[in-house]
Amino acid sequence: MLFSKLVSAAVVSCLAAQSAALAYGGKPSQVIKPYKRAPLQEIVTWDEHSLFVRGKRVLFYSGEFHPFRLPVPSLWLDVFQKIKALGYDGVSFYTDWALLEGQPGNFTAEGVFALEPFFDAAKTAGIYLLARPGPYINAEVSGGGYPGWLQRIPGRLRTTDASYLNSTDNYVENIGRIIAKAQITNGGPVILFQPENEYSQAVTGINPFPDPTYFAYVEDQFRKAGIVVPYISNDARPQGFFAPPKPAAVDIYGHDGYPLGFDCANPYTWPDNGLPTNYRTLHLQQSPSTPYAIVEFQGGSFDPWGGLGFAQCGDLLNYEFERVFYKNDFSFGVTIFNIYMTYGGTNWGNLGHPGGYTSYDYGAAITEDRLVTREKYSEAKLEANFLQASPAYLTAVSQDNSHANGSYTDSSAIAVTALFGNVTRFFVARHAAYNSLASTNYKLTVPTSQGNITIPQLGGTLTLNGRDSKIHVTDYDLGGINLLYSSAEIFTWKRYASKTVLVVYGGPNERHELAVSDAGRADTVEGSGVTTSTKNGATILNWQTSPKRRVVQLHNNLYIYILGDLNATASIEVIGAPNSLSQMSFNGKSLKCNHGRWGSLSTSATYQAPKYSVPDLNTLKWKVIDSLPEVQSTYDDSAWTSASLTYSNNTARNLTTPTSLYASDYGYHTGNLLFRGHFTATGAESTLYLSTQGGSATGMSAWLNGVFMGSFPGYDAATNSNKTFTLPNVAAGTVYVVTVLIDNMGLDENFNVGGTTMKNPRGILDYSLAGRNKGDIKWKLTGNLGGENYRDRTRGPLNEGGLYAERQGYHLPGAPTSSWANSAGPTEGIKSAGVAFYATTFDLDMPAGYDIPLSFVFANSTTNSTTAADGKDYRVQLYVNGYQFGKYVHNIGPQDAFPVPEGIFNYHGSNYVAMSLWALDAGGAKVEGPGWSSSERKQDLASKILGKQESS
Repeated sequence: MLFSKLVSAAVVSCLAAQSAALAYGGKPSQVIKPYKRAPLQEIVTWDEHSLFVRGKRVLFYSGEFHPFRLPVPSLWLDVFQKIKALGYDGVSFYTDWALLEGQPGNFTAEGVFALEPFFDAAKTAGIYLLARPGPYINAEVSGGGYPGWLQRIPGRLRTTDASYLNSTDNYVENIGRIIAKAQITNGGPVILFQPENEYSQAVTGINPFPDPTYFAYVEDQFRKAGIVVPYISNDARPQGFFAPPKPAAVDIYGHDGYPLGFDCANPYTWPDNGLPTNYRTLHLQQSPSTPYAIVEFQGGSFDPWGGLGFAQCGDLLNYEFERVFYKNDFSFGVTIFNIYMTYGGTNWGNLGHPGGYTSYDYGAAITEDRLVTREKYSEAKLEANFLQASPAYLTAVSQDNSHANGSYTDSSAIAVTALFGNVTRFFVARHAAYNSLASTNYKLTVPTSQGNITIPQLGGTLTLNGRDSKIHVTDYDLGGINLLYSSAEIFTWKRYASKTVLVVYGGPNERHELAVSDAGRADTVEGSGVTTSTKNGATILNWQTSPKRRVVQLHNNLYIYILGDLNATASIEVIGAPNSLSQMSFNGKSLKCNHGRWGSLSTSATYQAPKYSVPDLNTLKWKVIDSLPEVQSTYDDSAWTSASLTYSNNTARNLTTPTSLYASDYGYHTGNLLFRGHFTATGAESTLYLSTQGGSATGMSAWLNGVFMGSFPGYDAATNSNKTFTLPNVAAGTVYVVTVLIDNMGLDENFNVGGTTMKNPRGILDYSLAGRNKGDIKWKLTGNLGGENYRDRTRGPLNEGGLYAERQGYHLPGAPTSSWANSAGPTEGIKSAGVAFYATTFDLDMPAGYDIPLSFVFANSTTNSTTAADGKDYRVQLYVNGYQFGKYVHNIGPQDAFPVPEGIFNYHGSNYVAMSLWALDAGGAKVEGPGWSSSERKQDLASKILGKQESS
């Protein structure tokens, strides 16, 4: 139901200030002592129901948004405004250690990695923040947020091992201080802090687990850095780890939930028994003294290499999922609720883990290019606005719903879970078989201030359609007017000096009924089809839903707006506008407004399609250079790093080679890796075996003195390659060089405490040259220029890999392309295995006042072929003004469209675009395309108007 164009005034609910019970802060030395103690601050407190901010109850309704996945600080406010327009008042964010301390001891958070603009944008938008800096974040980022140099730390990760804990100190001290300055106690937006992430499962041998000594150390680190706001946890499943009053307890216990998992390949399958029904019971068992908090609830899904794309993830976790699963969570009384993700963004610059590709769209409510066109955005807006307009929800107590099927209804096919407040009661109805596709008729019998009432009273039945859920209410306070009951769902309401406005809605082909106490006569002042009656002093309205709006005025000056399914552009209307409001503005321009008969203010914003053009990428003048000169035996690798370490501190795998060929042992953690092995032939060498590892969907190619031996083109699930190459005839006494190019797809995450998965090495695991000892080959390697002493501080430590063009800086604006060969571009391609590097420049002159997302699109379809034939096996990296904004793997897929935001593109000047083309087949490869995809829109209407209302 698309109501994103519906504009309503924010509901301000003032509750009496109350002191929070069981609040604690705790000095670092006290973090594993008994629970009750004095707080470190008094602004953010809590009781068993909810948070308080400055003495007022707060529903922390939050969306996950990672600033590092949108490296354009000027666009952060746009995302915050879109989240605020949903009715959310919070955002949860991770920070990525790997991006901030790429070199041990050298922490830097500047430019696109600075957090101060993020905090400023949140404050401008009116958003509270939950800070989650790790050190371990998971988050589908390389290493789970761990920097690659942690592979060299012998200690067990996420344990009390001193070498591990010491390695985190510099990061925690620096990131902790930055976040501490942004706490609400210092005038900033941060009100909650998570000191560890999903500390919920350990490998065998970790004892004790969970370990309060370790957890207390982490808490102590951040307290020493100045964090005073409440600590919250995020158990990967509700187990009660570190819930009060346990040793090393956080202030507020929370958990996550991903009930439909990540099976985007089957987007319409909801498995039986997939709906959590025991969350409330577990909460009361585990942490009854704290508000019920779900710190990550499913808002989409990641998608792996070779997957079917985020469109299918959006279908799996769509508006129906929100209606059933989110409302199920509400039935448990959740008052700290964070949706992961609400805006996903982009895994630009190699920051993603190997299980996913460049896009991190996640099928979220806001798309990767910041569009709000998915229906799930509108559904989320309906639900969040209702809860924000319902202060009684914050203290309503979830009832014993163990016998929900058939309760409060005449149908055993309907399950109803209830929350009872002091007066208001909420009844969440769903199908007993939550995944039912049936349309089920039922009547609802609920307790009210007039006794039990069976709804509807004026005839007909209620209907629950498949994969839907409803929140029915009784004795709901509309600012002094009692809504006796409503089967229709409430979007929002607002009381003005002379009138009250209530907005309700229902789905298609449904009957609904509501009643208002002591309301007197009812007049339908707009539309038709509403039956009215009075009974026991209550005015009853009964209607069948319709796409057309109906407005009913009651004698007590309550205006009820009845809405149905809306899937079209609507005029702008402020319902219940105060008489003093005479005009509105859009994009700084005043709009002519009309006062409606019933106290509304309406206008229309004329849309004028912008005129703009983008260049045809296939007719631009491109330059090209060979980006793999290293395959030639004459190439000088004297400046490369010698692979001379005879040991490795990497605890994930013992060495099986004379010296380590693990790239991270030498400071190379990201992007393409190059190895050169030198040996003098005896003439008897016939085969070369190579075992390489680069993570999921990795690829590898190998040459001997410039002669291509073969490739492993990769497939979605393959993390490593084991290939035996037949060598060309080798001459005794001749020096030969083996050149190996490996695609490092990122470092694995490290979910299990004490595990070593992020240490899974990248590089050459083993090798064998027939007839020779392993030590007869002397290896050198390289990766990104400078390794951990990376040169490009603007784009950070992960943006570039070890391709020749990257090491020369040719991906950056100002590259000396004039001496390169002219080319038709990537469509021209290369005729043999290798890497070509293409570059071009062009100007953009986009119209002001429009948000015009641009995407690069590769025209040819992907294939899951695992054989090298027909030029299908190739990989492209896309660079825009130096930022690597796309890795396209043609033979694996699925991604073939790569959004690049304004701010990476210069929309009003020159742009430098480059692409590397790695052909893994002997016959080479060429790219069909590339082209553009674009869509334009005026600045987001709902965000701007909502912002004006709240600031006026």
